[in-house]
Amino acid sequence: MLVELPNSRAGKWETRALDGGNVGCFVPAPLPLNPPLDLSQHGDLLEKANLALGRLDGITKLLPDPTLFIYNYVRKEAVLSSQIEGTQSSLSDLLLFEHDQVAGVPLDDVREVSNYVRAMEHGLARLRNEAGLPLSSRLLKEVHERLLADSRGGDKAPGTFRRSFVWLGSQRATRAVFVPPPAEYIDVLMTNLEHFLHDQPERTPTLIKAALAHAQFETIHPFLDGNGRVGRLLITLLLCAEGVLAEPMLYLSLYFKTNRQAYYQALQRVRSHGDWEGWLLFFLQGVFETAQQAFELAQQLTDMFERDRNRVQVLGARGGTMLQVLRFAREQVIFAAPEAANALAISVPSIRKAITSLEEFGIIVEITNKKKNRLWCYQEYVQRLNEGT
Repeated sequence: MLVELPNSRAGKWETRALDGGNVGCFVPAPLPLNPPLDLSQHGDLLEKANLALGRLDGITKLLPDPTLFIYNYVRKEAVLSSQIEGTQSSLSDLLLFEHDQVAGVPLDDVREVSNYVRAMEHGLARLRNEAGLPLSSRLLKEVHERLLADSRGGDKAPGTFRRSFVWLGSQRATRAVFVPPPAEYIDVLMTNLEHFLHDQPERTPTLIKAALAHAQFETIHPFLDGNGRVGRLLITLLLCAEGVLAEPMLYLSLYFKTNRQAYYQALQRVRSHGDWEGWLLFFLQGVFETAQQAFELAQQLTDMFERDRNRVQVLGARGGTMLQVLRFAREQVIFAAPEAANALAISVPSIRKAITSLEEFGIIVEITNKKKNRLWCYQEYVQRLNEGT
């Protein structure tokens, strides 16, 4: 017999016989909220977060080559988001893996991070393609499928909503911190979430929508595995889909990782107390801080490259090949001498001579400690991107 537990503003609790005992499962109420959010305490922070996002979006148009920055920034996010799930991979590990080199962590760890990059790129490509998909359950399933492909989650029904119970915080359901809704609710809950993302039945401002949608997705927990990573990707995909960001420049993984306990508590208070306002404050503070950090990082990397370029440029003709290799290092971050020679149409001996000079300047370093198949790294670039990972 189904027993109803006390409801919260965010939804209802149901008791189910599970794992040898009675377990409380939470079924979220549909969005938008009823009663609506009380935004009386959020106005200033909402404005600050929106302004910070605007500055961040603006700097992408001023970067010398925003594609290069975004290429590597997406990879930093992949590392951070995967670390929250327990992987040990670093940005350097991922870049080595992408160069078919052995990383310093288990292969499964770095493959999960690489899959995250693929999933993000696929989601953005589908949104931007004229014949593509809107932000929808179908798109999230495609993202999820690429996220779990050929990895430790490959046996957890990639690209398919779960058809069984899951629980969080313990191996036993009876001791779980949180038990998401039973599987029979998922299709209707995700359909409602999809409608909310498309402003049905009413328009919701984008940042507030992103906050509510992330919390709702994490509560529904529609997949057997990978929900946290897909839920974090959902934020960025939504901001890009609605034109708040032209490029995927905002990721909250570092903020969630740094404030992990507060993050879980804020989500849980939504379920236990209906405290959507508390969650929104936490989320908006994260957007504000993260947008500022991303803006500052973009400026720092631009200034760093300009400084290094000027150091080489004063050498005149002697620095010509060095300057080309420096530009190539900015594009590739980690590279081999033959790779640079082929891309720049310069002989390998000339490339090696330029690399030696850049090493003497302390701009690039060799990272394999090998005599053959050596790789060099634009050291400060990677160090700055690695902050927080």
